Amino acid sequence: MSNEKFEFAEEERAEALQLIAQLREAIADSLCEGDEQHLHQCFIKAMEENRFQRDIFGLNPILLALQTAKLAVTEIGLKRDGVFAILLYSNVISGYDDIDHLSKVFGDSVGCILRGLCRIHDLYKKNPIIESENFRNLLLSFAEDMRVILIMIADRVNLMRQIRDTSNLDAKRQVSEEASYLYAPLAHKLGLYKLKSELEDLSLKYLETDAYYMIKENLNATKRSRDAYIERFITPLKAKLDEAGLVYHMKGRTKSIHSIWQKMKKQQCGFDKIYDLFAIRIILDSPLDKEKMLCWQTFSIVTDMYQPNPKRLRDWLSMPKSNGYECLHITVLGPEGKWVEVQIRTQRMDDIAEHGLAAHWRYKGVKSEGNMDTWLASIRSALEAGDDLQVMDQFKMNLQDEEVYVFTPKGDLFKFSQGATVLDFAYYVHTAVGNSCIGARLNGRIVSIRETLHSGDTIEILTQNNQRPKPSWLGIVKTPKAKAKVKLALKETQAKEGLLAREMLERRFKNRKIEIDETLVNILIKKMGFKERSDFYRNVADGKLDINTIIEKYVELRDHQSAMAQQRQIQSAEEFNYDGTDFKSKGNDDDVLVIDRNLKGIEYSLARCCSPIYGDDIFGFVTINGGIKIHRTDCPNAPELRRRFGYRFVKARWSGKGNSQYSVTLRIIGNDDIGIVSNITNIISKEERIVMRSINIDSHDGLFSGNLVVMIDDTSRMASLIKKLQTVKGVKSVVRL
Repeated sequence: MSNEKFEFAEEERAEALQLIAQLREAIADSLCEGDEQHLHQCFIKAMEENRFQRDIFGLNPILLALQTAKLAVTEIGLKRDGVFAILLYSNVISGYDDIDHLSKVFGDSVGCILRGLCRIHDLYKKNPIIESENFRNLLLSFAEDMRVILIMIADRVNLMRQIRDTSNLDAKRQVSEEASYLYAPLAHKLGLYKLKSELEDLSLKYLETDAYYMIKENLNATKRSRDAYIERFITPLKAKLDEAGLVYHMKGRTKSIHSIWQKMKKQQCGFDKIYDLFAIRIILDSPLDKEKMLCWQTFSIVTDMYQPNPKRLRDWLSMPKSNGYECLHITVLGPEGKWVEVQIRTQRMDDIAEHGLAAHWRYKGVKSEGNMDTWLASIRSALEAGDDLQVMDQFKMNLQDEEVYVFTPKGDLFKFSQGATVLDFAYYVHTAVGNSCIGARLNGRIVSIRETLHSGDTIEILTQNNQRPKPSWLGIVKTPKAKAKVKLALKETQAKEGLLAREMLERRFKNRKIEIDETLVNILIKKMGFKERSDFYRNVADGKLDINTIIEKYVELRDHQSAMAQQRQIQSAEEFNYDGTDFKSKGNDDDVLVIDRNLKGIEYSLARCCSPIYGDDIFGFVTINGGIKIHRTDCPNAPELRRRFGYRFVKARWSGKGNSQYSVTLRIIGNDDIGIVSNITNIISKEERIVMRSINIDSHDGLFSGNLVVMIDDTSRMASLIKKLQTVKGVKSVVRL
């Protein structure tokens, strides 16, 4: 606090006394006994303790408060509670008085307003980015009592009036920018159009001085001629409207300097190119069933008198705006070749546009905020009806039930739905931040990821490298965006766990010198009750399934499958009688059954008599039960089947790729040399995607013969394997059975 003694200048003292008298008269009917004495004591004691200091502009804080209070009373309609809150606010901020004490002295209503003003004061300390709709909404959500926002607007208008001659240009610019970005839109939403225009014009004056005075000088230079022109425009128009028997009244308006400047920038033109510098509004008294007819009749009269610009016609009568706005807009060429905008509507349409569905702040394009629209509209109605604003007590802001606004440590502002948690915020910042989130520092205290956010919170996310998303997180996050990111992260985690578990299994299988057959693994997974491979591997990764148990079950399944394969009836070559004719199916060449692992809708199986594999020439044979058996064209049974059941033959071919699911039996004959069986098995073990299921060897008189069963992809791999086996020393022949 400065040691410089605060004192009133003589002119300030005189103005303050005058303002006090005016305020006493304005709110006399709402004053309570002892109010003035208590207020006087608060000020005297605070001044004696030197609690008041001039602001960065050198302005007297007491005089500034009195000026703001008068503006709030005369131009907004605030009464006793609002005035006292404005005057006592400096005492609270300076630390001289507390709100609880002032509430006891002046009433809870004053305390409520002061509490709202202090919350917003604390909000400003966070240095937020005010040029955002979120910040405006946050201010509104902080203002449980609407008078807080009204006071803020009044204070900013007054401040903008007082800093005209200040030498602190940087502070002046900041205040002006805030007025333009924040306070003017708020005033616009509340229907305080006069104050809104003043804020915009003063902001332009301080920020774009040359543009402001250029437009102002042009308006001043043309005012008399403009008024005279409007009179010349409407005089003959009135005569025609009266002649038609229409009941109406007219309004004329000139655009604000700020509005003209915005239009000049948008259209990239000079002042003289602004068509709707002023506008005429014709408001008709009309019964409901004749509204459109009378509006179009008026339109016809106007356009008969003055040439319209078709490109500037806006028919919101036939097709009202989605917000309910109804009106005819037309720009016509008036006397002396000047363009004039004419708006035609009925009294009902005007009331709706001004007070109902299309309140002016929405008509101008300010986006709707749901319930906030309804709430602000009711406030606005109270304002425009001239109600005693003490009834503002009944208007409570309940938007915190729908949305919250939180800050980052740097002052960035974000909006979330009610119930959003720390984890929602973390995922909003970045997916990686969300995935590694372990909690947050919320308003300086450490909280968990489950902590619910509230408006005004300052949040800093805490992360840890070894943190991973968990399925329980889906119950913590509330926003759809965060839920989607958690689900994606869980899928990625599951995929990584699947790879890890697979590597673990492959390593253990290799250690046990057991080859992995993917087909058998899939069968095993289903036998163990898992619908998805990912669930199986996740249980392996989590240690819920013992790998040794899995291996034992796999070996058991493999041995069982091998035993089943050995039971196949193998027909010897001596019993085979081939007639020498090539197999050909009957029917159209286009009628071909394509065999693919993804084939659906047709029941088929591979015949055990010939065990076809991918790459074999094949045909289909329709069985009695409706299924189709796939045979090799050189199947020993093919000639007999063709002779007896030729009509059941179906031409077939393979599609896709081999997938290690075909069982092949090879007949091997050779010398019974030491180690020959080992050499054979070594060759097979070195082959990729070939798994030996069984081998049976018989030896007699120095010769061995046996059957070797392998799982193989296709004929090309089989041919390659046969060729390699034939190179083994001692092997005389290798044939497929």
